[in-house]
Amino acid sequence: MTAVGRIGAATVAAGKSFLRRRTAVFFTFFFPVIIILIFGALVQTGGGGTGLFTEPAAYYVPGYLAVVVLFTPLSRVGSEVARHREGNQFEKLATTPLSRSEWLLAQTLVNVVIIGLAGLLLLGLIVVVTGAEIAFSPLLIPFVFLGVALFCGGGALIGSFAGSQDGVIAASNGIALPLLFLSETFVPPSMLPEWFRPAILLSPLTYFSRGVRAATYGPGIEPLAGLPTGWPFYLGVLAGLTLVFFAGGAAALPRTD
Repeated sequence: MTAVGRIGAATVAAGKSFLRRRTAVFFTFFFPVIIILIFGALVQTGGGGTGLFTEPAAYYVPGYLAVVVLFTPLSRVGSEVARHREGNQFEKLATTPLSRSEWLLAQTLVNVVIIGLAGLLLLGLIVVVTGAEIAFSPLLIPFVFLGVALFCGGGALIGSFAGSQDGVIAASNGIALPLLFLSETFVPPSMLPEWFRPAILLSPLTYFSRGVRAATYGPGIEPLAGLPTGWPFYLGVLAGLTLVFFAGGAAALPRTD
């Protein structure tokens, strides 16, 4: 079997595995919807003033997308790796031609499709619920693809080093929650202490959120540490980080356990 055939078979198997887990399907598609309904319809957003959610609704599009781009790959891939370790599945995979990078690529492709569909649902709901004026740029596709692939690599790292599935969930949530609110998604840099703002650049999610905002938000993005405000820079950085995290995640996957 060729590499394409191996990856295709593994992708189909991973997709069926996801659909059998109804809880995972629910949280992938409906948890972000709940977030939008709470902050978009109940709390609401608007220009001017002080505090959270005072920017126009379209400003928060990267934050809503980040909920699925960040949380779903970290927890799903991390849990899948932990399940494989507990069931000695990597030992069985080691007897097949399927390499660790091919296995991780198959998991990534499934997540890209799932999160792509969830992202389309979110964008439509954001427009309907919040009235946001979003520029539906085709640049969203590479940003979402790279963001998902990056955090699939991160999930593989967590799953390879965490002691159990419970440990994966605790670690992924412990990492994802701070990143979600400290990566220029829902909280603008101007609301953070000046000494802390350079630390935002340490988060991979920052390059996703700033790139998506540059591509979809008309007024542009807030200057930060002298970085460019155009999307090409952030797409390039995100691509480089994705290669690093994916390679690291693939290398960390156990051959046997």
